[in-house]
Amino acid sequence: MASGFSRRRLLAAAAAAPWLVNLARAAEPARPAEQPKATPIRQGRLKQSVMSSVWGQGNPLTPKERMEVLSRLGFAGVDLPGREELAIMPDYGLVPTLTVANGGATMQDGMVRKELHSKIFDSVHAAVDSAAAMHCPNICLFPGERRGMSHEEGAANTVEILKRVAPYAEEKGVNLCMEITNSKVVADRRTDQMFNDINWGIQVCRTVKSSRVKILYDFYHVQIMNGDVVRTLKDNLDICSHIHVAGVPTRCEIDDTQELNYHYIAREIANMGYQGYVAHEWRPTAGRNQLLSLATCFDILVV
Repeated sequence: MASGFSRRRLLAAAAAAPWLVNLARAAEPARPAEQPKATPIRQGRLKQSVMSSVWGQGNPLTPKERMEVLSRLGFAGVDLPGREELAIMPDYGLVPTLTVANGGATMQDGMVRKELHSKIFDSVHAAVDSAAAMHCPNICLFPGERRGMSHEEGAANTVEILKRVAPYAEEKGVNLCMEITNSKVVADRRTDQMFNDINWGIQVCRTVKSSRVKILYDFYHVQIMNGDVVRTLKDNLDICSHIHVAGVPTRCEIDDTQELNYHYIAREIANMGYQGYVAHEWRPTAGRNQLLSLATCFDILVV
């Protein structure tokens, strides 16, 4: 059930964008319409963004409509925005918060593959230029699949290429962040990833010793593989530049149907003085109203 605060936010969005009305009414009884504020609502100490997963499968909203919803609810940015979204985001006060290096350091063929280092070097340089031009603070990189390689060899290879690309990222003021994954959930299709232990990534970052080589701290993956999610982030906040959140174990909404208490987590992140973005990467539960879920999950992280 959406909180009253979430409901007010959604109704404000619906009043500004009539195509939301039917979706809102489908989820709960009709209520007197509330007048939207004249400007988008910005509230709380955490800057929130979204991945495309929050819209679910087959969502009918156009990019413009999605940007309007995010702006009205109080979101600050979008991870991995498409070209059409990038063109209109400034109109809604939204910014790109994460991008990738196309053609290099993928989830399959990542930084552990020394034979790809020259290609990765070129792709990361291009991505740094692109990110700097659009004022995007983070580029996501993957160490890649192990394919029998030891974690020690993978760490050495990853450190080698990161030391090569770090100086240019430092010059341009862009973070290169490695995303942790889990190797337990078969449905996530990441069972052979090198970076499946947060301590492995921490060691790599500490070894590179660059102000721009960081970790993308994904609470879903860290909880599954390591646990102790808040203390670990607090102890290593200096090398964490971006955060992803999703419910555990289902990877759906971050509400009380899941094992992690995101009300507590949000307060702790804010109290740490974290200055980056917290991106929603959950998937809507089948049968639930996607927009109400988005409003509710936004409110959970408002502290």
